[in-house]
Amino acid sequence: MEISQVLAQPHAKKFFIARFISNYGNGMSPIALAFGILALPNGSANLLGLTLGVTSAMFILMVPFGGVIADKYGRAKMVGLTDTLAGLILFIQVFYFATGDVPVAVLLIVNGCYGILSGIFWPAFTGIMPSIVPEAGLQKANAINSLAANAGLILGAASAGILIDTYGAAITLGIDAASFVIAGILVSTLSHLTPPMANNTNTMIKDFIDGWRVFKSFNWIVIVVVSFSFIVMCWAAAENVLGPLVALEHFNGAKSWSIVITAESAGLVVGALLAMKIKPKYPIRFLQISSFTLCFYMFSLAKPQSLLVVSICAFFFGITLDLWGTLWYTALHRMVPRDALSRVSSFDAMGALVFKPIGLAIAAPISLLIGIDNLIYILIVISVLAISLPLLSADVRNMSYEDSSNN
Repeated sequence: MEISQVLAQPHAKKFFIARFISNYGNGMSPIALAFGILALPNGSANLLGLTLGVTSAMFILMVPFGGVIADKYGRAKMVGLTDTLAGLILFIQVFYFATGDVPVAVLLIVNGCYGILSGIFWPAFTGIMPSIVPEAGLQKANAINSLAANAGLILGAASAGILIDTYGAAITLGIDAASFVIAGILVSTLSHLTPPMANNTNTMIKDFIDGWRVFKSFNWIVIVVVSFSFIVMCWAAAENVLGPLVALEHFNGAKSWSIVITAESAGLVVGALLAMKIKPKYPIRFLQISSFTLCFYMFSLAKPQSLLVVSICAFFFGITLDLWGTLWYTALHRMVPRDALSRVSSFDAMGALVFKPIGLAIAAPISLLIGIDNLIYILIVISVLAISLPLLSADVRNMSYEDSSNN
C-alpha cells in the first residue's frame, strides 16, 4: 500500500493530526518540568527524579489493567477520555508553577494521576491503528504516525528553551496541558471505529489473565520486553535526570538541553522516513543491534563532549527510537490476535518500563556518591548486556513478518 493510499483512509488524517498536537506539547513538557522543578525554591535533582519516578510507577501499576479497559470499553473512546482528563489535571500543576511555589504533594499527586491515565491511554492508543488502515498499510501508517508525532516533538522541544527563558515553565506546561485536551477531543470522534467488546461477560481479572497468556505465548516479545526493562531504566536515568544536570553544569542550561532533545527529535523524523522504506527480513534482530546508539549517546554525556557531539549522538539515537516504534508496533499489529492487542501492548509497556522509576529515583543520589561520569559508565555496561543477550535467542534473531498469523 502506498503512502497516498494510507492517507486516503477516511479517518487517518484526523488521527495523525491529533498525534501531532499532543506531541507538540510533549516535546516541551520534559524540558519545562525538569527546569521548572530545578528552579523552584525547594527544587533539586532528587525532587525531579522523585516526580518522574512517581509518574512511571503509577503508569506501571495501571498499564496492565489499562489494556483490559481499552479492549473492553473501546480503544479510541479511552484515548479521548484519558487525554482530556490528563490535560485538565495538568492545569492544576500549571497554576502552582505560575505562583512560583509548587508543594511537593502537588507535584506527586498531579504527576501520579497523569501516570495512571497514561497507563490506560498507551495500550488503548497502540490498538487503534489496525482499525484505521488495512494490514498491508500498517508499517507505512505507523511510520506516518511517528512522523507526525516526531514533527510535534521537534517543534515542541525547539520552542521549549525559548518559551521557558522568555515566559517561564508555567506557560510552557500550560501549552502541553492544552494540547492533551485538544487531541483528546479529536480522537474521541473516532470512537465508532473501536467499539467495546461485543457480548463480553468476562470479569476484568479473566480478561487480564487471558491477555497474559497471549503475551507469554510469544517468546520473542517476552525476551525483548525483559531486555528493554533494563535499557529504559538506563536511558531514563541518563536523559531525564543526568542530562539536565550536565547541561546546567557544563553548558547553558535549558537552552542547551533543548538543542539536544531537538536533535533527538530530528532523528525521530529521519527514523520515521527510513521506516517507510526499509523492510528488514529479521526486524527484531535489526532493532536490537541498532540499539547500541544509546550507548554512544550516554558516553557523550560522560566528561561531556561538545554540545555538537552530544547532539549528534542524540540524533542517531533518535533514529533508533523511531525505528523501534514503527517496526516493533508493526510486528505486534501483525502477529498478535486483534482482540488481545491492547492487553498484550499493556504487558509490553509494563515490562519495558518496570525499572524506569528505579532509574529515575536513584540517578541523582548515586551520582552524588560516585559522580555523574562513573554512573553513566555503569549505565552503559548494563545497556550493552541488555542489548546483546537477547540476540542469543533464535526466537529473537529469526522473528520475521513472514510468520504473521494475525487474524
